[in-house]
Amino acid sequence: MQVRVVPPDLNWPAEFQAEAERIRVALGNRVVAVHHIGSTAIPGIHAKPIIDIMLEVDDLAALDTRAAAMVELGYEPKGEFGIPGRRYFRKDSSQGIRTHHVHAFQAGDAGVERHLAFRDYLIVHPAIAESYSVLKQRLADSHPDDLEAYMDGKDAFIKEHEARAVTWRKAAQTKGLKGPVSTGGGFNPPFNYPETGRQGAHLDTAPIIGL
Repeated sequence: MQVRVVPPDLNWPAEFQAEAERIRVALGNRVVAVHHIGSTAIPGIHAKPIIDIMLEVDDLAALDTRAAAMVELGYEPKGEFGIPGRRYFRKDSSQGIRTHHVHAFQAGDAGVERHLAFRDYLIVHPAIAESYSVLKQRLADSHPDDLEAYMDGKDAFIKEHEARAVTWRKAAQTKGLKGPVSTGGGFNPPFNYPETGRQGAHLDTAPIIGL
């Protein structure tokens, strides 16, 4: 698979919103919350042009019975695909270019908190996000046809900052700074960060998924 990292695109949040709405309609009340994750959810950084969506669902077994609804949206169900407790779906364009990943977890799964912590940590710490952006550009240039090498090159950065992110998020929540809260229909509002004035991914990462 070719590794292509592109400059930030202001359309990514809207692309997430549109696809998230289609998924919510297709899966109905199975969906507890929908989150935009991955680098396309982090303002101002380079990313692979693939929208990563994380679902929290009420019952993974019940979700499995709705896989046909995801197929109708153009997704290929892949089961856990190497991450226990996850359901993974991927979608390509008519030209065979990957456009979306969907990662579904049981609501409240520890993986959900970890993925959101990493995303929010990078949003609040733009200098760290920029260093990650530079790393991805360098790796994409060095390994344009080797996705595994690209992922391996990010591993140390992700592990280090994921651990910091989880600690940071717990401390923030202890101080009363709350993360995105489900509005019941499946979407999450933006997360405001008073310490920086920045705002989180609109509407609302194992390795960190899709970054």
